[in-house]
Amino acid sequence: MAQIKQVGIGRKSSGTIDGITYYTVNGKTFARSTPTMPASVYNTTEARTRQAIFKMVQMHMKHHLRTIRQTITNKTGSPSNRYFSLNYKALSQALQPLAELYVNGQDVTITDVEQAISDYAAEHPTSIKIASKSSYQDVYLTGPWPDTITLNALAGDRTVIIIVAENGTQTTINADGTTVVSGSTSQVSGNGSNSSTDSGQTGGGSNTGGGGTNTGDNTGGTNPEPGTVNPEPGNGGGGNTGDNGDEG
Repeated sequence: MAQIKQVGIGRKSSGTIDGITYYTVNGKTFARSTPTMPASVYNTTEARTRQAIFKMVQMHMKHHLRTIRQTITNKTGSPSNRYFSLNYKALSQALQPLAELYVNGQDVTITDVEQAISDYAAEHPTSIKIASKSSYQDVYLTGPWPDTITLNALAGDRTVIIIVAENGTQTTINADGTTVVSGSTSQVSGNGSNSSTDSGQTGGGSNTGGGGTNTGDNTGGTNPEPGTVNPEPGNGGGGNTGDNGDEG
């Protein structure tokens, strides 16, 4: 892997030219040779199962991306890439049986994927991290994805509550009992309620609206549709996940 100071297609570029793949990380452009594999490599049952697992992990991450952006600290790259690296082994084990059914022609929905992961998490409650944030204790999935994720500070009494499936809304409860909602300019003392509105958020801390985001497979393969995966034999895949917009 080589860092590129200047390339003909621009300082911040990505793509493949003459067997060289260019990609940008943290504003720097790098280049690496593009791997070439014979088509037969992707047509084995094992390869197609791996591809299916990767697609299902992408579906799972896309489903929870707004939350992942709030609960995972991005040390290098994006929060979704770090979530992927932290959990891919456990998620692969959770989705292996479902992937085998998929390879044999069965359609798979996001509901199937989430059920498989929650069942695995119930049996392995310290395998899948859903929160890994600087200065806070890690949180693991122990069943179905929760409605709220509570992060307790490693030092002091500060607590952060992430309201899931809303819009990445974050409520901070300080040691003195005051409450702050992320993005809000108001702070309310006492019982922890907040009556301000912010980006569609009303007093109780719920949030509506918000733009959609997606994850993608930036090294080949087919990105999953939002709700289902349909069998596509022989399709390439694998590699790092991409998260459009996390770096912005």
